[in-house]
Amino acid sequence: MALETAEADVAIIGAGVVGCAMARRFALEGASCVLIEAAPDILAGASKANSAILHTGFDAPVGSLEQTCMQAGYDEYLQIRGAMNLPLLECGAMVAAWNEDEESRLPDLLAQAHANGVPDARLLSRDEARAREPHLSSRLRGALLVPREHVIDPWSAPLAYATQAQMLGARLLFNAALTGARRSGDLWHLTTAAGEIRARSVINCAGLYGDRIETLLTGAARFDIRPRKGQFVVFDKAAARCLNSILLPVPNERTKGVVLTRTVFGNLLVGPTAEEQQARERPDVTTPELSALIDTATRLVPGLRDMPMTAVYAGLRPASERKEYRIHADHELGYFCAGGIRSTGLTAALGIARHVFALWARAARPVAPPDPPVPVMPNLAEGLTRDWQRPGHDGIVCHCEMVTLRELRAALDSPVPPGDFGGLRRRTRCAMGRCQGFNCLARIATLSEGRLRDPILPEDRR
Repeated sequence: MALETAEADVAIIGAGVVGCAMARRFALEGASCVLIEAAPDILAGASKANSAILHTGFDAPVGSLEQTCMQAGYDEYLQIRGAMNLPLLECGAMVAAWNEDEESRLPDLLAQAHANGVPDARLLSRDEARAREPHLSSRLRGALLVPREHVIDPWSAPLAYATQAQMLGARLLFNAALTGARRSGDLWHLTTAAGEIRARSVINCAGLYGDRIETLLTGAARFDIRPRKGQFVVFDKAAARCLNSILLPVPNERTKGVVLTRTVFGNLLVGPTAEEQQARERPDVTTPELSALIDTATRLVPGLRDMPMTAVYAGLRPASERKEYRIHADHELGYFCAGGIRSTGLTAALGIARHVFALWARAARPVAPPDPPVPVMPNLAEGLTRDWQRPGHDGIVCHCEMVTLRELRAALDSPVPPGDFGGLRRRTRCAMGRCQGFNCLARIATLSEGRLRDPILPEDRR
């Protein structure tokens, strides 16, 4: 359905975690903004698949923009999480060394952590590490402990950012792929599948399509997106007892490597792989790579050999030809870009938004509204009170994840309701458990009928 022409201080392209954080920051500062998303819902691209780790930035390049944004994002998340009811699994991380070469690199990694303002990082002997993680393989030689690496809900946080932005007056447009753009005077005229938009500035947060959006807006891109697929395996919730900390590998120049971590939802996650590919959509899961992940997990944590798996999935990271973030600004053109935001984007998003706003505000600073409203998000984390534990929930629809009818209705009626089945799953965890929707999908489809921009199709109900 076409919309009337909208006008705003900024138009933000892409409603991934960075775009949602960007809309929140600009709205908090008093700027009018429109958040434009090609898909039916937020987090439909790279942001929907990640390891959900809140990083300290201990292993980022010292003095880099990535490190600065990660630490700013980390601090802001801790500041706002209580009021927004965002979960935090305070588990810490261990960078584990499994051979002599990896062990020899731990002191340098410790020095890097201290240089990055993570003073509580420290080396652990083999015995100390095994005492913390008794289920690890006896091949462990030592580890670097980073106590303040934590795990969060990767979907409720960006949803909270988008919700607060909307509460502050931001407009969220979905199914609104950008098809044309021209600069006239001091205004951008943007053509989208959902209508026309006029904005004084455009902020490119398009993730996997960031280079193409920059070409559309400016005529040429200053970076080249090279999609990197990451596959994940989710072990059953019984597996969580095999691990207390986030288990990190000693990183190399290309990738942070395969991580084993508990999730706030009670599962144990292993991944991601790092596979270069050309396609920017629909990453497939493949048996050899998934088998390699399982082999890695069971080699490092032998107790996982007998644990069942709940799910497998894959996502794409918007890597570029250079490792660092590709953030730049053209004040004369009114164009700002937050591109090449890879695996640390969930942590850094709030910091990136602050950084880009500071660049933008050099030319014009709006008046911040007093006493901004704060959304309170529903809790999906295990270990905290869930909706099924409260009276009057009207029954459980998804028994694998204990999702209630009240939760599903609340998600569909929320200020930023889901636009498709994936969005409904991310807001409630329905159909994410052992049966993957086999027992509940038909009822979910009936409940959501006429409520989703992209409806659940009959073939989805099989």
